[in-house]
Amino acid sequence: MAILHFRRIERRRTARVPLCVDLNVHGEAQNNEPFEVQAQTLSVSGYGGMMVLNPEVNIGQKLMLTNLNSGQKAECTVVSVKTGRDGKKNVAFEFIFADINFWKMCFPPAGATPIRRTLQSRLELVPATKSVR
Repeated sequence: MAILHFRRIERRRTARVPLCVDLNVHGEAQNNEPFEVQAQTLSVSGYGGMMVLNPEVNIGQKLMLTNLNSGQKAECTVVSVKTGRDGKKNVAFEFIFADINFWKMCFPPAGATPIRRTLQSRLELVPATKSVR
């Protein structure tokens, strides 16, 4: 496994990607009242994501998400609730059925490093310009 920080080992099954996706979220508030709100993701992964959500939710609570871009629905479980610097609630969630492609994209495996080009290869890609006299 790749080391993320000197005290922490990377545990994600796929990489997390910063992506804003509009969602429709159905669930129950803490007073057992049903709610339906629109939310937006901050980041996504192959197994879940993180979104900004106004209603109060608890860890372990089940939510039904609808991807407003594709119309696809998926059930998820809240795994973390944190207050961001702006005072909004950042809710991390994980899909109950992991074999769906809710985001309609492919994710690199955990621990994959991005391909970096060297300066020399970048210079080779730039075509030489002709000077006109």
